[in-house]
Order: sequence, then C-alpha cells, then structure tokens
Amino acid sequence: MPHDDLFFHRDYRTHFVTTEVDTVVPISRAVNVSVEQPQVVAMCKKHNAIISAIESLPSGGTRVVLMNSVDAARIIKAFGSKVLTGNVARTHWMRAV
Repeated sequence: MPHDDLFFHRDYRTHFVTTEVDTVVPISRAVNVSVEQPQVVAMCKKHNAIISAIESLPSGGTRVVLMNSVDAARIIKAFGSKVLTGNVARTHWMRAV
C-alpha cells in the first residue's frame, strides 16, 4: 500500500497519554499511594487535581480516583516513589441500607 506509514497497530489493552508534566502514564484516573487520605487531599489541592472518589486501603495507603488522566499524571509525578504499583487489596463495597 502506498500509505502504509499512515496506518499503525493499536493495542487497546495498554493506552498511554503524554501530558504537560513530561511523563507517560497509563490512561487511568485511579492512583494508589502509600500515604493517608489527608495527605492525598492536600497534594491534590496543591496541584489543582480534582478528586472523583477516595478510599482507604486495608493494608494502609489510599486509592484516589481523579477526574481525568492528566490530573492523575500530576499526582503520580508528585508522589513519586510513594505510588503503589500492581494490584492492591481493597475494601468490598457495601450499600448502606
């Protein structure tokens, strides 16, 4: 094909975004960090990242879901080595009656 360079293979299992914070991160709004909720809230406020949901992790630390992946990239960069990678245990959700 004469325009092969215009086509490329997309792997939809690993989406990445490049942001103005000079980092490439998976397109996920969720970030797990090894700090407590008040520190996460303060860091999000400092970086103007809007929180969609936040929960404490049973093993310690916090899971925070930001409003968009750009905010998540900022928070990942801000927390650096305190970001938890891989799977983490979470509290089971139960509906209040």
